[in-house]
Amino acid sequence: MAAPQQQKLKVHGPVAVTANRLTDGAVVWRTQGDGWSIDLADAAIVTTADEAIALLADAQKRDIDAVGAYVAPVVLEADGAILPGNLRERIRVAGPTFELPH
Repeated sequence: MAAPQQQKLKVHGPVAVTANRLTDGAVVWRTQGDGWSIDLADAAIVTTADEAIALLADAQKRDIDAVGAYVAPVVLEADGAILPGNLRERIRVAGPTFELPH
């Protein structure tokens, strides 16, 4: 029987693991070097559920620098650029959709 994470996670295309940095709440992306980066271009990109589960499990068990890690879709552009794959991730990366009061 598959683990609960495996039963829920469906990967359709490239994905990355994202979270929020514990110290300031910044959006961070899991890197190949087992660290976190605020730059999506540094993210470890995987394309299968097994790879995504392994990357997520590693991020959740070994890191105390980031919280709320989860798998998020990304888009790989022809020029090599990596972009957030859905509206939620675009908003998280770009910041609020309205001006905050000063």
